[in-house]
Amino acid sequence: MTACALFGFSVSRSFTALWLFAVPYGLGAGSVDAALNNYVALHFASRHMSWLHCMWGIGATVGPYLMGATLAAGHGWDSGYRIIGFLQTVLTLILILSLPLWRRQDSSISEQAGDRALSPLDVLLLPGAKSSMICFFCYCALEQTVNLWASSYLVVCEGIEPIRAAGFGGLFFVGITAGRGLSGFFTYLLNDDRMVLLGQGIIALGILAIFLPLGPFSAYIGLITVGLGCAPIYPSLIHATPGHFGAYHSQAVIGMEMACAYVGMSCMPPCFGFLADFTGLLFFSRVSVFAALGYVFLFSETNEGNKLRLIFIFNIFQN
Repeated sequence: MTACALFGFSVSRSFTALWLFAVPYGLGAGSVDAALNNYVALHFASRHMSWLHCMWGIGATVGPYLMGATLAAGHGWDSGYRIIGFLQTVLTLILILSLPLWRRQDSSISEQAGDRALSPLDVLLLPGAKSSMICFFCYCALEQTVNLWASSYLVVCEGIEPIRAAGFGGLFFVGITAGRGLSGFFTYLLNDDRMVLLGQGIIALGILAIFLPLGPFSAYIGLITVGLGCAPIYPSLIHATPGHFGAYHSQAVIGMEMACAYVGMSCMPPCFGFLADFTGLLFFSRVSVFAALGYVFLFSETNEGNKLRLIFIFNIFQN
């Protein structure tokens, strides 16, 4: 579906056509995201989940450069989409040929799950599920808002030239990608819940650096630090899902978690832009704090063992 949609983008000559091809693209990408994350959560260690998401960061970085190289060579944007569509088709063929490697089914999981798939309502009725869903919403709201508005914040509030700000805005994703590569090694020492706590603490330091009145340098350091803090949280939360909700519920729960994550990524950056019209971009750092508080508090709801420590962190942020 994603390969067909990419080829569709390459032949589109109107906004309506782009919108129509975006539907199968989103359905295909969302299905891959939920299924692949669940497979890794069930069958591999936490470090593999971190490295899986590190590869996402590398792809998210390389993709725009590939499109830029295509345009620089004198080809149109449609050629760039055709190249990515061709690569996606090759990947699909490789996956089809490698299907026997994926048949690592756990019979106990299959027996417990039965034939009936959980409905979205069934998932929400699981203990701790609603907090987990809102936790993913808050985390991705923070990640995407910082990603999309960091450059504007640097220009408007720190007085940095737009060209430099565009480059330094990417420091956030540099921090995430490098952090996820490193997080895989830290998982030898820390479990998923402690990795989330570590990430939350690093984010607190990054937000503090953005707040400090030390000029652009502290903002640069803050963006990298927030990215490093975000790095272990998303993969660790996903990898912990089978442990929190049971392996036989994990596919349905992770699917709902992914959906809430995408809602946060889609809705909150434009909402922030609307609010910034009235409050100014200095509101940027405060939104980061509120989003961070949201998932810190809600993560504590899904993890009784760490609730007291997280309430202490919540009070530090609040003050």
